[in-house]
Amino acid sequence: MAAMSTNADRPRAKSLNPLRALLPFLRPYRGMMIAALGALLVATVAMLALPVALRQLIDHVVAAKDSSTLDRYLIGFLAASVIFGVFAALRFYLVTWLGERVVADLRSAVYRRVVRMDPLFYETTRVGEVLSRLTTDTTLVQAISGVNLSIILRSSLSLIGGLVMLGLTSAKLMGIMLVLIPITVVPLIVIGRRVRSLSRASQDRIADTSGLAGETLNAIQTVQAFTLEELQSQRYRNAVEDSFSTAIRRTRVRASLTAIGIMLVFAGITFVLWLGMRQVLAGTMTGGQLFQFLLYAGFVGSSAAALTEMWGEIQRAAGAMERLSELLQARPTIGAPPHPVDLPARVTGSLRFDNVTFHYPSRPDSAALANFSLDVAAGETIAFVGPSGAGKSTTFQLLLRFYDPDSGRVLIDDRQIGN
Repeated sequence: MAAMSTNADRPRAKSLNPLRALLPFLRPYRGMMIAALGALLVATVAMLALPVALRQLIDHVVAAKDSSTLDRYLIGFLAASVIFGVFAALRFYLVTWLGERVVADLRSAVYRRVVRMDPLFYETTRVGEVLSRLTTDTTLVQAISGVNLSIILRSSLSLIGGLVMLGLTSAKLMGIMLVLIPITVVPLIVIGRRVRSLSRASQDRIADTSGLAGETLNAIQTVQAFTLEELQSQRYRNAVEDSFSTAIRRTRVRASLTAIGIMLVFAGITFVLWLGMRQVLAGTMTGGQLFQFLLYAGFVGSSAAALTEMWGEIQRAAGAMERLSELLQARPTIGAPPHPVDLPARVTGSLRFDNVTFHYPSRPDSAALANFSLDVAAGETIAFVGPSGAGKSTTFQLLLRFYDPDSGRVLIDDRQIGN
């Protein structure tokens, strides 16, 4: 396979399409998903019933000063509250379980893939980069497929249900809100794109720090032998500071996104409230209707604000899933031949290197072996002696087929390895 793209040249995703890679991990748990959606629907209906109960209480009990129906309306309000609480908790549990399960399967699948990659993969890809994807990136996906997914689903249904109930309460005020929604949403989408770009850059910087630490700690004796502790510490410190700076830029933009979203949403609600009060004073709307409309407007506003904040999380999760997909789609260069040749029924163990030339991919200008030939008879014992870099380890790696030679053949009992 080609080397996995580095932080500098890895293409940036332009959409949320990378999240589609989660579908194979979700399919085995369709039953859990259906149960979670059912609980979500019941909780949303109960929540949307609360303002209706309060409107009835205001118009038929408070305004009419009729206490005969007080208990009935309060019991209805309490029942809706209990149903909402129970099914909201059930929805949270089911969706969170689903997120934990999916990410556990995702981590196993990624690890199963990378542990089967050939040495060429690890020669061109830092172990710290792989570890960063197994930990940090899967954590981001875990959030979006668990708790954050719960918030997104709840807010989406609340937003849609709230808009429907707003229309049933007052079509005129609802029409005004529909005009205000695009004015609110467009700036948030524009800022959200910037959040996504910075989120991906932040994950890359974290991978840089992990890769640098892995390289240093794996060669700690060399570092200490040349007293490079201070130099390596400074390099790591610089990488951490780069990661911090990128994270702060991302956080700043996300904070701006949240602030702008909340201000735009509630500025619209304030304007609608002003119009509603004028209708109440004119006698074209009851106080209970206005109160109901405001509660639904609050549901719509809070849901829109939550979705606005979650948009940044979705952007981050899409970037993380894109990075994980690169590992899931990675394929080793060394694979089983399409038409393998069987070994003899009785293997004697004779070995032959026939004019083998090999370059390591990371050192293409320096041949580890050049026109190397060797015959080892069955049962023969030989020793390889030579300075570091002479090709002793390379010979065994070619024999084990960790790599394929650039030219020449490696044979066991006159059968070429890899054929």
